[in-house]
Formats: sequence, C-alpha cells, structure tokens
Amino acid sequence: MPQEKKASLVDLDKEPPSQRVARPAQTQKPEGTVSSSRRGFLKDAGGLGIASLLGAAALLTNSDDAQAKMEWAEWFQGNFRLMTDKEKAQAKARLEMRYSNEYGKPVTVDTTPAKEGVLFGYALNIQKCIGCRRCVKACVQENNQSRGDESHKGKEIEWIQVLKMEKGKFTQEKMNKGYPSDTGIQVGGNAYSAAGVTLEGENYYQPEQVPEKDALYMPMACMQCEKPPCVKVCPVRTTYRDPDGIVVIDYNWCIGCKQCIDACPYWARRFNFTTPNLPKEEMNPVTHYLGNRPRMRGVVEKCTWCVQRTRSGRYPACVEVCPVGARKFGNLLDPESEVSRILARKNVFRLKAELNTYPKFFYYFD
Repeated sequence: MPQEKKASLVDLDKEPPSQRVARPAQTQKPEGTVSSSRRGFLKDAGGLGIASLLGAAALLTNSDDAQAKMEWAEWFQGNFRLMTDKEKAQAKARLEMRYSNEYGKPVTVDTTPAKEGVLFGYALNIQKCIGCRRCVKACVQENNQSRGDESHKGKEIEWIQVLKMEKGKFTQEKMNKGYPSDTGIQVGGNAYSAAGVTLEGENYYQPEQVPEKDALYMPMACMQCEKPPCVKVCPVRTTYRDPDGIVVIDYNWCIGCKQCIDACPYWARRFNFTTPNLPKEEMNPVTHYLGNRPRMRGVVEKCTWCVQRTRSGRYPACVEVCPVGARKFGNLLDPESEVSRILARKNVFRLKAELNTYPKFFYYFD
C-alpha cells in the first residue's frame, strides 16, 4: 500500500513573501503561559506551543475558536514594511479586536503611512525650559507607556528625560584643596565644580517648585537621526527610518537583543524587562501600529514624535503641553514652518554632532 502523506501545518513554498523570512529565536516561558507574541510561539526549546497547536487545529478544521485563530495569525504576522495592503488591513482589524477586548473600550490602530514631501523636525529652546516635566507625563499618558506601581510588577518607562544641570563657579577657596599635594598637581580643587551644561545632570529631581535657582534644564528623547545607528545594528530590521524621518519599531518582530540600545548615543530607547503595567482606565485607545499601541514583554520601545498624532496633522503631546512654549515642531521641507524659521533665525546646535548621526532634534537659544 502507498504510504500516506502527512499533512503539513505550513507550506513554506506557498507562504506569502511578506512572511517568508527567518523566524526569531524563542525564549522559554513558565509552565502554563501562552504568549500572543512571536517570542511565545515555541515552547521548551523547539516544541510546538499551546497557541500554535490550537491555531493549527482551528485553521485546519475551520473552527470558530477566535482566540486560537488570533494566536496563530499573530505569530505568522509579517513584517509591517513587507505586508500588502490586504495584510495590513487584516492585522489592523485583528489588533483592534484584541485590544478592545483586553482593555474594555473601543481601540483603534492606525496604519497611516508617511506623507510625501514631509520631513519632520523638532526644536527646543533650552533658555525657556523650566524643568517642570509636564512633557514627560503627557508623553507617558499619550503613548501607553508602562506605569510604575508599588508591587513592582510593572516597570515604569519614560521616553523623555529632563536633565537638570547646576550652574557653578570656580572659587579661590578651592584652590588648595586638590590632591595628592596642596597645590593639586593631579586633581585641582575646582575639579568637581558644576559648570554650565553637561550630560551628567540629574533626571530624577523632586523640587518643591521649578525652575530652581542656579539650575538649567535639558530635555532629551529620540533624536530621529537622519543616519540612525540603531537601525544599522538591528539584526532583524525591526527598526527602520520611515520616509518622513521618524525612526519606528515593528514590535512584533523585535527579538529583544538590545543592540539598538547599545548603539544609541542619546539614551533614547527602553526595554520591557517585564510585562508593561498599563491600567485599563489609563490606556489611550487612539493608537498607531508603529507608535503607541500596547507593547509586550521583551521588546524595545522609544519616542516616535507621537506618530499617531503627527501623521494626522497634530502636534506631539509634549509640544501641546509645554507651558512656556519651549518646544516647536514642523516640516523641515516647508520654509514657513515653525521649526524651519527657527533653524534660519536662531542659534541652533545638535547634540553630539561629532558622531555624524545628523539628528532632526535641534536645541536653540535666543
């Protein structure tokens, strides 16, 4: 008798081009857990996971098990850049359904692409910044970042850092306090005096009021570099620069290697060591696939200049909330935009320009 052919769960030769790529390595999960992410598909170093078996059974038997189908489809979801319009629409609908069920409210997942003729840029007046950090809190609320809690189950994540630098001066009294000798041959007595803007500032300050005396502030976030080193080192190309200049991350394809974190000279990327703590009542339901949609454990995230807002003609949340108008945003290709006029008329500098990353985040002063 002829041998019976075994049914294959997936025919790789018939798999769509958007999905025919190398699958990331998997991490072992605790017993009894089911992950909806690419990292949770395999279990115990190579065995088929519960989600995959249920998904395969649901697809092969035309089952109505929506959860099983969703788990299966989530794992085989293609890289966003390589998806067809039809695949993007399916991923959008699937995520909207999952997030809406999870957070108990209607959630939208935008997939609006970059607009032609737009190159976003950002400018910040460091003379005006008062260090209130409203931008930090507004960013957390807008972009569904993980909140800190007393149980420490969720790691608090903030995309914006506001560094406080103290103004200082060199004094005669410190002249003879150097070491190893009285004249301070190796270490001068004024070695540890604060002196203007450095990148050694404090970003967890808790003053009673701001601005503090003899202090100035320097906010930092993703610089959306024109030559981003984070993109160059990503082994799976999950992070990339979109045509409007925003560097984005496809969370479903991030393998958590953290090479982009090491490569970024601006400390702009964050890693989810634990499952993000995002309370249902605080979840922002207006999301973008490449921006503020809920993340999962084991992926990197960062500022996207509120891509869910800016691609719809709105300012980033940090720009809107700034009480002193220190933040400006606009199209660098439009000579009449706020950011273009600042570049043309103000004293502007880029942070760490010597690294040749060419940030589109500019600092200026009057």
